[in-house]
Amino acid sequence: QVKLVESGGGLVQPGGSLRLSCAASGFSLDYYAIGWFRQAPGKEREGVSCLSSGDYSTVYLDSVKGRFTIFRNTAKNTVYLQMDNLEPEDTAIYYCAADASGVATLNENNMDLWGKGTLVTVSS
Repeated sequence: QVKLVESGGGLVQPGGSLRLSCAASGFSLDYYAIGWFRQAPGKEREGVSCLSSGDYSTVYLDSVKGRFTIFRNTAKNTVYLQMDNLEPEDTAIYYCAADASGVATLNENNMDLWGKGTLVTVSS
């Protein structure tokens, strides 16, 4: 079965860190661009970061630049989102998604496969 499974969400204080994981089964992530998206309560879903296939180029939402890092572990067929210096505004359900074009983008309409999400709550 082809699927993406996110993990690593939880409750963290402002200024803290979390690492989200996006594990693929049934296919290799190497040939896909993998993106992280989030949806906060009462807001539309937005693209946070994306990692291309091939040259591993990256794109980030302006508000997370310098705080979040996306990277891949090919051996584990997993893409990670390292989130540092978290802010309450980062609270959301985080989803990973795969784009068969392989091109990094924050456009959710380009994504072909989605995970079910993991909740991140930043609060004191």
